[in-house]
Amino acid sequence: MEKKRSYYLDWLRVISIILLFPVHTLMIWNDYGQKFYIWGGENRLLSSLIILINPWFMPILFVIAGMCAKYALEKRTVKEFIHERVQKLFIPFISGVVLLVPFQTLYARKYFAGYDGSLLENIIYFFTHFTDLSGYDGGFTPGQLWFILFLFIISLVCLLITKLIPYNKIQDLNSKNNIYIIIAMFMLVWGGYYIGNFGGFSLGKNLVLYLLGYYILSNKEILNKLERHLVLLMFLFLASLITLVILYYNYSYYGDCLVNFVAWIGSCALITYAMKYLNKSSKILHYFNKASFPIYILHQSILVTVGYYALLYIDDLFLQVLTIMVTSFIITLCLYEIIKRIPYVRNLIGIK
Repeated sequence: MEKKRSYYLDWLRVISIILLFPVHTLMIWNDYGQKFYIWGGENRLLSSLIILINPWFMPILFVIAGMCAKYALEKRTVKEFIHERVQKLFIPFISGVVLLVPFQTLYARKYFAGYDGSLLENIIYFFTHFTDLSGYDGGFTPGQLWFILFLFIISLVCLLITKLIPYNKIQDLNSKNNIYIIIAMFMLVWGGYYIGNFGGFSLGKNLVLYLLGYYILSNKEILNKLERHLVLLMFLFLASLITLVILYYNYSYYGDCLVNFVAWIGSCALITYAMKYLNKSSKILHYFNKASFPIYILHQSILVTVGYYALLYIDDLFLQVLTIMVTSFIITLCLYEIIKRIPYVRNLIGIK
């Protein structure tokens, strides 16, 4: 009998991807001490709104990826799994770095350095200048595709880990885990944060989140335990998240301990909530579940381009924010609709 699809994971993945549009739009006004590809000046309120989303929406994608890897390996061989990862992750990463990310650095150079050269000259500059890998100075960067590269590396590393530590070996321990032990697992996430950390993008932290998804949250017994404590999980998540926002707004505090607690407890709470209330299909889910991954790949190059002209021609802050979010979302969907109809080209953004 075929395993019933976990629609709640699809909903969380889609929601997290769509949240990229407000987060990356608001990044244009961040006051974190680092600029974006374009920058509208520091704004503490808009920066604090990012804190409402940023600590949990990418971590939950790695947790979900780990859960889905467990389900996928139940019906695929390792060879088939690797082949799928190459098609869905590695090829889109390479094509995105070559074809999309240079547009972002082009507008960064235009905005900050007054660059007026050609796109070809900028592409040459992009592939020959290596600085801090942010790309905000026009140099080489993986851009938003860091997530895809990390996920590809982590997927392969975890195949080795799960070979050495089979899933079934962990499940005896899982049966002994109570809610407090599960909550305390955030310390593993916190510890992983300092391993392979590239400017705040931590390979170690996301590896831990993926493994926790694979070994812990893919276990139905664990999910049932979490469901019995959903009120506690949601309280801890919302209380810690709101505390983090208040501390940042008033004192510029964005401490590693609290951030990583929010990442783990938010993943547990939202996955449990979605399992209870969102485990159903719809036409909207069906569409965006197919579109979400290409949207991730395409969105930021479009958003930066739209943002450059919005800052240039619109004076009102609210209209700037609204225009960038809505216009980039619409253009991204339109471009997705075009590309998915083009053979071979569609494969470059992970469409089967």
